[in-house]
Amino acid sequence: MVADCYLAGVSTRRMDKLVKTLGIHSLSKSQVSRMAADLNEHVDQFRHRPLDDAGPFTFVAADALTMKVREGGRVIGAVVLIATGVNADGRREVLGLRVATSETGAAWNSFFADLVARGLTGVRRVTSDAHRGLVEAIPANLPGASWQRCRTHYAANLMSVTPKSMWPAVKAMLHSVYDQPDADSVHAQFDRLLDYVDGKLPDAHEHLDTARADILAFTQFPDGLWQQIWSNNPNERLNREIRRRTDSVGIFPNRDAIIRLVGAVLAEQTDEWAEGRRYLGLDILSKSRLTLVPTTGNEVTDEQALELSA
Repeated sequence: MVADCYLAGVSTRRMDKLVKTLGIHSLSKSQVSRMAADLNEHVDQFRHRPLDDAGPFTFVAADALTMKVREGGRVIGAVVLIATGVNADGRREVLGLRVATSETGAAWNSFFADLVARGLTGVRRVTSDAHRGLVEAIPANLPGASWQRCRTHYAANLMSVTPKSMWPAVKAMLHSVYDQPDADSVHAQFDRLLDYVDGKLPDAHEHLDTARADILAFTQFPDGLWQQIWSNNPNERLNREIRRRTDSVGIFPNRDAIIRLVGAVLAEQTDEWAEGRRYLGLDILSKSRLTLVPTTGNEVTDEQALELSA
Protein backbone atom coordinates (compact mmCIF):
# COMPACT_ATOMS: atom_id res chain seq x y z
CA MET A 1 0.00 0.00 0.00
CA VAL A 2 2.81 2.38 0.88
CA ALA A 3 4.52 1.67 -2.45
CA ASP A 4 1.28 2.33 -4.36
CA CYS A 5 0.73 5.60 -2.50
CA TYR A 6 4.33 6.62 -3.15
CA LEU A 7 3.87 5.98 -6.85
CA ALA A 8 0.61 7.94 -6.88
CA GLY A 9 2.42 11.02 -5.54
CA VAL A 10 0.88 11.01 -2.07
CA SER A 11 2.86 13.34 0.20
CA THR A 12 4.64 12.00 3.29
CA ARG A 13 2.30 14.01 5.53
CA ARG A 14 -0.82 12.56 3.94
CA MET A 15 0.70 9.08 3.96
CA ASP A 16 1.50 9.45 7.65
CA LYS A 17 -2.17 10.15 8.37
CA LEU A 18 -3.19 7.18 6.26
CA VAL A 19 -0.94 4.63 7.94
CA LYS A 20 -2.05 5.74 11.40
CA THR A 21 -5.34 4.07 10.61
CA LEU A 22 -3.33 0.84 10.33
CA GLY A 23 -1.71 1.27 13.75
CA ILE A 24 1.54 2.86 12.52
CA HIS A 25 2.06 6.05 14.51
CA SER A 26 4.79 7.70 12.43
CA LEU A 27 6.33 7.36 8.99
CA SER A 28 9.50 9.17 7.97
CA LYS A 29 10.65 9.98 4.47
CA SER A 30 13.45 7.43 4.79
CA GLN A 31 10.97 4.74 5.80
CA VAL A 32 8.78 5.54 2.81
CA SER A 33 11.81 5.27 0.54
CA ARG A 34 12.79 1.89 2.00
CA MET A 35 9.26 0.54 1.63
CA ALA A 36 9.04 1.83 -1.92
CA ALA A 37 12.33 0.11 -2.81
CA ASP A 38 10.28 -2.92 -3.88
CA LEU A 39 9.67 -0.93 -7.06
CA ASN A 40 13.38 -1.09 -7.92
CA GLU A 41 13.29 -4.49 -9.57
CA HIS A 42 10.24 -3.59 -11.66
CA VAL A 43 11.79 -0.30 -12.78
CA ASP A 44 15.15 -1.91 -13.52
CA GLN A 45 13.53 -4.49 -15.80
CA PHE A 46 11.58 -1.75 -17.56
CA ARG A 47 14.62 0.48 -18.09
CA HIS A 48 16.80 -2.29 -19.51
CA ARG A 49 14.23 -4.23 -21.55
CA PRO A 50 15.19 -5.01 -25.17
CA LEU A 51 13.61 -2.75 -27.77
CA ASP A 52 14.28 -4.75 -30.93
CA ASP A 53 11.19 -6.95 -30.54
CA ALA A 54 8.85 -3.91 -30.72
CA GLY A 55 10.63 -1.94 -33.47
CA PRO A 56 11.19 -0.31 -35.77
CA PHE A 57 10.49 2.95 -33.96
CA THR A 58 9.84 5.34 -36.83
CA PHE A 59 9.24 8.45 -34.71
CA VAL A 60 11.00 9.36 -31.47
CA ALA A 61 10.55 12.33 -29.14
CA ALA A 62 13.16 13.38 -26.58
CA ASP A 63 13.01 15.80 -23.67
CA ALA A 64 14.58 16.54 -20.29
CA LEU A 65 13.11 17.34 -16.88
CA THR A 66 14.94 19.05 -14.02
CA MET A 67 14.83 17.61 -10.49
CA LYS A 68 16.37 18.50 -7.13
CA VAL A 69 18.49 15.89 -5.41
CA ARG A 70 20.63 15.83 -2.26
CA GLU A 71 24.26 14.94 -2.92
CA GLY A 72 27.36 15.52 -0.81
CA GLY A 73 25.41 17.32 1.89
CA ARG A 74 23.89 19.89 -0.46
CA VAL A 75 20.96 20.18 -2.84
CA ILE A 76 21.86 20.25 -6.52
CA GLY A 77 19.99 20.16 -9.80
CA ALA A 78 19.80 17.04 -11.93
CA VAL A 79 18.08 16.25 -15.21
CA VAL A 80 16.04 13.25 -16.25
CA LEU A 81 16.49 12.45 -19.94
CA ILE A 82 13.41 10.76 -21.41
CA ALA A 83 12.65 9.37 -24.86
CA THR A 84 9.37 8.05 -26.20
CA GLY A 85 8.75 6.35 -29.53
CA VAL A 86 6.07 4.96 -31.81
CA ASN A 87 6.55 1.21 -32.20
CA ALA A 88 5.76 -1.09 -35.11
CA ASP A 89 2.19 -1.50 -33.84
CA GLY A 90 1.58 2.26 -34.00
CA ARG A 91 1.54 2.62 -30.22
CA ARG A 92 3.63 4.94 -28.08
CA GLU A 93 5.98 3.64 -25.46
CA VAL A 94 8.65 5.09 -23.22
CA LEU A 95 12.00 3.95 -24.61
CA GLY A 96 14.16 4.88 -21.67
CA LEU A 97 15.22 7.36 -19.02
CA ARG A 98 18.53 8.40 -17.52
CA VAL A 99 19.50 10.77 -14.71
CA ALA A 100 22.40 13.11 -15.48
CA THR A 101 24.07 15.98 -13.67
CA SER A 102 23.23 18.36 -16.52
CA GLU A 103 21.83 18.33 -20.03
CA THR A 104 25.04 18.06 -22.04
CA GLY A 105 25.97 16.57 -25.38
CA ALA A 106 27.86 13.80 -23.58
CA ALA A 107 24.77 12.92 -21.54
CA TRP A 108 22.54 12.75 -24.61
CA ASN A 109 25.13 10.73 -26.54
CA SER A 110 25.36 8.21 -23.74
CA PHE A 111 21.57 8.04 -23.48
CA PHE A 112 21.00 7.46 -27.20
CA ALA A 113 23.87 4.98 -27.37
CA ASP A 114 22.19 2.92 -24.66
CA LEU A 115 18.88 2.95 -26.56
CA VAL A 116 20.63 1.75 -29.71
CA ALA A 117 22.44 -0.98 -27.76
CA ARG A 118 19.06 -2.17 -26.48
CA GLY A 119 17.73 -2.45 -30.03
CA LEU A 120 16.38 0.96 -31.06
CA THR A 121 16.22 0.87 -34.89
CA GLY A 122 14.36 2.35 -37.83
CA VAL A 123 14.18 5.91 -36.50
CA ARG A 124 13.28 8.38 -39.24
CA ARG A 125 12.53 11.51 -37.23
CA VAL A 126 13.38 12.79 -33.75
CA THR A 127 11.30 15.65 -32.34
CA SER A 128 12.78 17.82 -29.60
CA ASP A 129 13.68 21.33 -28.55
CA ALA A 130 16.81 22.96 -29.95
CA HIS A 131 19.25 21.99 -27.19
CA ARG A 132 22.55 21.78 -29.03
CA GLY A 133 23.82 18.64 -27.31
CA LEU A 134 20.59 16.79 -28.04
CA VAL A 135 20.48 17.84 -31.69
CA GLU A 136 24.10 16.86 -32.29
CA ALA A 137 23.59 13.48 -30.61
CA ILE A 138 20.89 12.47 -33.11
CA PRO A 139 23.06 11.94 -36.24
CA ALA A 140 25.91 10.63 -34.09
CA ASN A 141 23.79 7.75 -32.80
CA LEU A 142 20.86 7.43 -35.19
CA PRO A 143 22.23 7.61 -38.76
CA GLY A 144 19.46 8.23 -41.25
CA ALA A 145 17.25 10.00 -38.72
CA SER A 146 16.48 13.68 -39.16
CA TRP A 147 15.40 16.32 -36.66
CA GLN A 148 12.07 18.08 -36.19
CA ARG A 149 12.28 21.20 -34.06
CA CYS A 150 9.31 21.32 -31.69
CA ARG A 151 6.90 24.04 -32.84
CA THR A 152 5.86 24.89 -29.26
CA HIS A 153 9.42 25.38 -28.04
CA TYR A 154 10.24 27.31 -31.20
CA ALA A 155 7.37 29.76 -30.66
CA ALA A 156 8.81 30.58 -27.22
CA ASN A 157 12.24 31.09 -28.79
CA LEU A 158 10.81 33.39 -31.47
CA MET A 159 8.85 35.39 -28.90
CA SER A 160 12.13 36.25 -27.13
CA VAL A 161 13.37 38.18 -30.20
CA THR A 162 10.03 39.79 -31.10
CA PRO A 163 8.82 43.10 -29.61
CA LYS A 164 5.96 42.49 -27.18
CA SER A 165 3.61 44.77 -29.11
CA MET A 166 4.18 42.81 -32.33
CA TRP A 167 4.07 39.30 -30.90
CA PRO A 168 0.27 38.72 -31.21
CA ALA A 169 0.42 39.35 -34.96
CA VAL A 170 3.58 37.31 -35.49
CA LYS A 171 2.20 34.49 -33.37
CA ALA A 172 -1.05 34.41 -35.35
CA MET A 173 0.82 34.23 -38.65
CA LEU A 174 3.13 31.52 -37.32
CA HIS A 175 0.13 29.45 -36.25
CA SER A 176 -1.44 29.95 -39.68
CA VAL A 177 1.59 28.22 -41.21
CA TYR A 178 0.64 25.01 -39.39
CA ASP A 179 -3.03 25.34 -40.41
CA GLN A 180 -2.31 24.79 -44.10
CA PRO A 181 -3.64 21.63 -45.82
CA ASP A 182 -0.54 20.54 -47.73
CA ALA A 183 3.23 21.00 -47.88
CA ASP A 184 3.22 23.56 -50.69
CA SER A 185 0.71 25.72 -48.83
CA VAL A 186 2.74 25.46 -45.62
CA HIS A 187 5.86 26.77 -47.34
CA ALA A 188 3.91 29.49 -49.19
CA GLN A 189 2.42 30.72 -45.93
CA PHE A 190 5.84 30.69 -44.30
CA ASP A 191 7.07 32.90 -47.14
CA ARG A 192 4.25 35.33 -46.34
CA LEU A 193 5.33 35.34 -42.70
CA LEU A 194 8.90 36.16 -43.75
CA ASP A 195 7.64 38.97 -46.00
CA TYR A 196 5.57 40.34 -43.10
CA VAL A 197 8.52 40.63 -40.70
CA ASP A 198 11.08 41.59 -43.33
CA GLY A 199 12.37 45.10 -42.71
CA LYS A 200 10.25 45.90 -39.66
CA LEU A 201 11.50 43.01 -37.48
CA PRO A 202 15.00 42.06 -38.66
CA ASP A 203 15.78 39.85 -35.64
CA ALA A 204 12.57 37.88 -36.05
CA HIS A 205 13.18 37.55 -39.79
CA GLU A 206 16.66 36.14 -39.27
CA HIS A 207 15.38 33.80 -36.55
CA LEU A 208 12.61 32.44 -38.78
CA ASP A 209 14.78 32.16 -41.88
CA THR A 210 17.47 30.23 -39.98
CA ALA A 211 14.98 27.83 -38.38
CA ARG A 212 12.86 27.23 -41.47
CA ALA A 213 14.13 23.78 -42.44
CA ASP A 214 14.00 22.54 -38.86
CA ILE A 215 10.49 23.67 -37.96
CA LEU A 216 8.96 22.68 -41.33
CA ALA A 217 10.64 19.27 -41.46
CA PHE A 218 7.28 17.63 -40.79
CA THR A 219 6.13 18.46 -44.33
CA GLN A 220 8.28 15.63 -45.71
CA PHE A 221 5.86 13.11 -44.17
CA PRO A 222 2.17 12.39 -44.92
CA ASP A 223 -0.08 15.18 -43.67
CA GLY A 224 -2.15 12.70 -41.70
CA LEU A 225 0.54 12.49 -39.04
CA TRP A 226 1.81 16.07 -38.92
CA GLN A 227 0.13 16.77 -35.58
CA GLN A 228 1.84 13.77 -34.01
CA ILE A 229 5.38 14.74 -35.04
CA TRP A 230 5.62 18.53 -35.25
CA SER A 231 5.84 19.16 -31.51
CA ASN A 232 6.72 17.62 -28.17
CA ASN A 233 3.27 18.41 -26.79
CA PRO A 234 2.44 14.72 -26.18
CA ASN A 235 5.62 14.47 -24.10
CA GLU A 236 4.74 17.68 -22.28
CA ARG A 237 1.55 16.02 -21.07
CA LEU A 238 3.67 13.11 -19.87
CA ASN A 239 5.99 15.58 -18.13
CA ARG A 240 3.07 17.16 -16.30
CA GLU A 241 2.02 13.76 -15.01
CA ILE A 242 5.57 13.13 -13.78
CA ARG A 243 5.59 16.52 -12.07
CA ARG A 244 2.28 15.75 -10.40
CA ARG A 245 3.82 12.64 -8.85
CA THR A 246 7.22 14.17 -7.96
CA ASP A 247 6.15 17.57 -6.60
CA SER A 248 5.16 15.97 -3.30
CA VAL A 249 8.74 14.72 -2.90
CA GLY A 250 10.41 18.08 -3.55
CA ILE A 251 14.03 17.10 -2.96
CA PHE A 252 15.03 13.50 -3.71
CA PRO A 253 17.43 11.85 -1.23
CA ASN A 254 19.54 10.38 -4.07
CA ARG A 255 19.48 9.66 -7.80
CA ASP A 256 18.23 6.12 -7.30
CA ALA A 257 15.09 7.58 -5.73
CA ILE A 258 14.52 9.69 -8.86
CA ILE A 259 14.89 6.65 -11.11
CA ARG A 260 12.58 4.63 -8.87
CA LEU A 261 9.67 7.06 -8.87
CA VAL A 262 9.98 8.48 -12.39
CA GLY A 263 10.71 5.04 -13.82
CA ALA A 264 7.65 3.54 -12.14
CA VAL A 265 5.47 6.36 -13.50
CA LEU A 266 6.84 5.84 -17.02
CA ALA A 267 6.39 2.07 -16.84
CA GLU A 268 2.79 2.59 -15.77
CA GLN A 269 2.20 5.03 -18.62
CA THR A 270 3.70 2.61 -21.16
CA ASP A 271 1.31 -0.11 -19.97
CA GLU A 272 -1.63 2.27 -20.42
CA TRP A 273 -0.51 3.15 -23.96
CA ALA A 274 -0.18 -0.56 -24.79
CA GLU A 275 -3.82 -1.11 -23.82
CA GLY A 276 -5.16 2.07 -25.41
CA ARG A 277 -5.84 3.10 -28.98
CA ARG A 278 -3.06 3.29 -31.53
CA TYR A 279 -1.22 6.59 -31.71
CA LEU A 280 -0.68 6.17 -35.47
CA GLY A 281 -2.57 4.02 -37.94
CA LEU A 282 -0.57 1.17 -39.44
CA ASP A 283 -1.26 2.31 -43.01
CA ILE A 284 0.11 5.82 -42.57
CA LEU A 285 2.95 4.51 -40.41
CA SER A 286 3.99 2.16 -43.21
CA LYS A 287 3.97 5.02 -45.74
CA SER A 288 6.06 7.22 -43.48
CA ARG A 289 8.84 4.63 -43.36
CA LEU A 290 9.34 5.02 -47.11
CA THR A 291 9.46 8.82 -47.10
CA LEU A 292 12.40 10.81 -48.38
CA VAL A 293 14.08 12.74 -45.59
CA PRO A 294 15.89 15.63 -47.31
CA THR A 295 17.97 16.67 -44.31
CA THR A 296 20.01 13.47 -44.64
CA GLY A 297 20.42 13.82 -48.38
CA ASN A 298 19.62 10.14 -48.90
CA GLU A 299 16.56 8.69 -50.58
CA VAL A 300 15.30 5.30 -49.51
CA THR A 301 16.47 2.71 -52.04
CA ASP A 302 14.24 -0.01 -53.46
CA GLU A 303 16.14 -2.59 -51.43
CA GLN A 304 15.65 -0.58 -48.22
CA ALA A 305 11.97 -0.05 -49.04
CA LEU A 306 11.41 -3.78 -49.35
CA GLU A 307 13.20 -4.36 -46.07
CA LEU A 308 11.16 -1.67 -44.27
CA SER A 309 7.83 -2.84 -45.65
CA ALA A 310 8.63 -6.38 -44.59
